[in-house]
Amino acid sequence: MNAKSGRFVGWLVILSFVVVSSLVGQQAAKSTGSNVFRTKCVLCHGADGSGKTPLGKQLQAADLRSKEVQKRGDAELHKIIHDGQANMPAFADQLSESEIDQVLKHVRALGKTAPAKK
Repeated sequence: MNAKSGRFVGWLVILSFVVVSSLVGQQAAKSTGSNVFRTKCVLCHGADGSGKTPLGKQLQAADLRSKEVQKRGDAELHKIIHDGQANMPAFADQLSESEIDQVLKHVRALGKTAPAKK
């Protein structure tokens, strides 16, 4: 192997490492958000985010997949998760800022899975 091909292989290894590290980090963040959502939010909002659980119906929990929720900015949704709103409790004392951000990303992902309205 000459020096030129050795450098190419070296850069290829570095690039592969960066791509794999990025993918692993994204998966970990997604996993954290869905895990926190499962432990803190599912009781009212349901696993699908629809709010159609017995408690969610009673408390009039928002459908997190809805256009009404999804059109809100990240800062506004972060504030709602942090401070609470209407019947939703505040999670500032239960979740770190990072966990709130990950839950927010999970809520955004739920919006992409919303069923089409007829």
